[in-house]
Amino acid sequence: MTPHLPALQVIVPMLCAPLIVLLKPRGLAWAGASAAALLSFAIALNMALAIAGGGTFGYDMGGWAAPYGIELWVGPFSALVLLIVTGAGAAAMLAGRASVDRQIDVERQPLFYSAWLLALAGLAGIAVSADAFNIFVFMEISSLASYVLIAGGPDRRALPAVFKYLIMGTIGATFYLIGIGLVYMMTGTLNLADMETRIGNVVDINPILVAAGFITIGLALKAAVFPLHVWLPNAYTQAPHMVTVFLAACATKVAIYVLIRFDFFVFQANFENHQLQFSLFLMPLALAGILVASAVAMFEGHIKRLLAMSSVAQIGYIMLGASFVSQSGLTASAVHLFNHALAKGGLFLAIAGLACHYRDLRLDQLAGAARSMPLTSAAIVICGFSLVGIPGTAGFISKWLLIDAAMDQGRFAWLLVAIILISSLMALAYVWRIIETLYLKPAVAALAPREAPWPLLAVTWLVALANIGFGLFPQFPLALSEAAAKLLLMHTL
Repeated sequence: MTPHLPALQVIVPMLCAPLIVLLKPRGLAWAGASAAALLSFAIALNMALAIAGGGTFGYDMGGWAAPYGIELWVGPFSALVLLIVTGAGAAAMLAGRASVDRQIDVERQPLFYSAWLLALAGLAGIAVSADAFNIFVFMEISSLASYVLIAGGPDRRALPAVFKYLIMGTIGATFYLIGIGLVYMMTGTLNLADMETRIGNVVDINPILVAAGFITIGLALKAAVFPLHVWLPNAYTQAPHMVTVFLAACATKVAIYVLIRFDFFVFQANFENHQLQFSLFLMPLALAGILVASAVAMFEGHIKRLLAMSSVAQIGYIMLGASFVSQSGLTASAVHLFNHALAKGGLFLAIAGLACHYRDLRLDQLAGAARSMPLTSAAIVICGFSLVGIPGTAGFISKWLLIDAAMDQGRFAWLLVAIILISSLMALAYVWRIIETLYLKPAVAALAPREAPWPLLAVTWLVALANIGFGLFPQFPLALSEAAAKLLLMHTL
């Protein structure tokens, strides 16, 4: 069974999705979807452990070898992304039954859980695919399912939010497809490894350069890289709480994965001076995103929107590490992919807990919540400290690695380090606003002490403790990230 794990990573949630629609009794659809999500996570963990030991997974669908057949491939970078996707999907599913029952009509829940598994299958398929067009196919599967999930809640404000997300996502996917079409026109192949080889033999390189521009902008839009992030704050804010947990932890990170993988493997292996062009394009956007989004978050009054803007800034950190085009920078970028998923996933889980008793998630309405929900509030403190990069948390590891990578950037090193430190202080400011509201401000109304439902609270604390665990013992994600950085710089899948 082990050689088939890359295929099973997609097949399990994909085949379970239509079956979930048939499970009408209350709770049965949730149980089936949870089992499928847990099995997907077990598959991803199995592959990640094997790859951390030095292996890789390749799979030819139907026995047809690449480039004529569809190839699946899982290496260190894709294994890390699969852990994020399947872990976020399983954690949100296990924690979210009470939240989904409160926000989604019982009759529509089988359809909701089916869309959830389709989004999971699409995101996992992007990570395992070694074919440029199949990446597009899985991208569309995950996007269409995500639109359904975001619009599935009772709040009608989600409809304009999802419409904006649909428009921007469609533009991004179209740009990516145009770029792939141009590359295929010049090389006659869609397999990434074959594409990388054939581009070197192309006489007229101008269409490939245009393709690189289309692909980079399309994927940057999907990844919400500043200033192409306008769809993200409303989508995260208006989505059902468990959908926000799932998508905030992994959706943009999968697009970042494709962007980095495509650029380093296909383009930088063939274009002279492309590393410099990549840095000059992404580094200013990353720095602007870090500072502007952090500044907006400092003054935002709605807790979900505040953390959504924080995600834009954290995406800036990830892209900043990649823009260094160095092993230390890419390692920091990959580690921060993982650590930010832990921190932001834990924060949105805790917010889903607050939403059980606070319908309005504006900060001024959450005053004194720690008195009635001490465990939920404590989880917010831990995950918030990880987001800031306090020592002893997972976020500190990636921030430290990013500063170390920035120190190697010559004359601009001091400026880069200063921006990272200033933005971390800005993150501390907006996280402190949340903590101050929960713990120090008088409650707006007398509430009987009661916590979130225990399954949600248990998963929230599991993720919160993981932020401490991977802060003290970061060897596993660090090993995968270092191996991924080496392969990217070698222009190897």
